[in-house]
Amino acid sequence: MLNQMDPEITNQTIKMFKILGDKTRFRILYLLETKEWHVNAIADALEMEQSAVSHQLRKLKEAKLVKSRRVGKNILYSQEDSHVYDILHLAMEHAAHTH
Repeated sequence: MLNQMDPEITNQTIKMFKILGDKTRFRILYLLETKEWHVNAIADALEMEQSAVSHQLRKLKEAKLVKSRRVGKNILYSQEDSHVYDILHLAMEHAAHTH
């Protein structure tokens, strides 16, 4: 039952859903599901400014939904935890089912 759950886990879950509820962050996570991307490639793919993508990547990284690694002058971003994609896929299946 929800009222018996650990308050910290409940708060972390709510924060995660808030992060996932943003269209831009959702689209970024979708891109990062299968491979690493650098910020300029993400910006190009989403037809967005690099600064806006960087801002969203920072939020995703703070939420521990993406990770980064430096390769030369580039920083590559990838998924942090595949469990997040289970949630995203279930939500998309639910949306398609109820549509």
